[in-house]
Amino acid sequence: MKIFVVFLGLFLATACTKHGDTDPVIDTKVNMETKQLTYLALGDSYTIGESVPLKSNFPNQLVQQLSAKGIAVEAPQIIARTGWTTSELQGAIKSAAVQKKYDLVTLLIGVNNQYRGESAVTYRKEFKELLQTAIGFAGDKTHVFVVSIPDWGVTPFGKKSGRNPETVSNEINAFNAINREETLMAGVSYTDITPASRAAASDLSLVADDGLHPSGKMYLDWALQVSPAVLKILK
Repeated sequence: MKIFVVFLGLFLATACTKHGDTDPVIDTKVNMETKQLTYLALGDSYTIGESVPLKSNFPNQLVQQLSAKGIAVEAPQIIARTGWTTSELQGAIKSAAVQKKYDLVTLLIGVNNQYRGESAVTYRKEFKELLQTAIGFAGDKTHVFVVSIPDWGVTPFGKKSGRNPETVSNEINAFNAINREETLMAGVSYTDITPASRAAASDLSLVADDGLHPSGKMYLDWALQVSPAVLKILK
């Protein structure tokens, strides 16, 4: 099975993208001897890990944390692109025509809806649909894990963007209130990494070189926050 990891970076491709135009293709095969589990990660630049090495992005660091606890997981299949909103992720999933089921699915989407000033009503509708899609890929709602939207307004780029950081934070909170409510109503695991993401306001080691996206250190923190919920289900 070939895994297509699409690169382009949050919503600000011209300011943030440092990868080349050619999307890398990762070839992974199930190891039947070790019975590796399968993992599908859905999202945007926060899922692909814009401006950090592939091994340092959130999905790969989650795999590393699970491996350290004795859970063997294949390299993640990632459907994500910098700048994607909920509707664009929906379109990409449809185009990918994924047929298989996965042992683990993560979903992190919405920052670009917020950045573009899109309707909260539309976000709720499309997030809810994506959540049901994720459950369909997993075949079991307990194998789906939603991650909240981090606060980009506290980053160096955010502070220079002309946006009011407090306004950005309030809008991020509003979108997270929606994804949290819909996730919990669906009986799906929810991990709130947003408070920790705001530590980037005073700790630049949590920010990638582009001044906007998370560093590998921050992604590790996300993986450490999500992994206990995953281990509880998969062990």
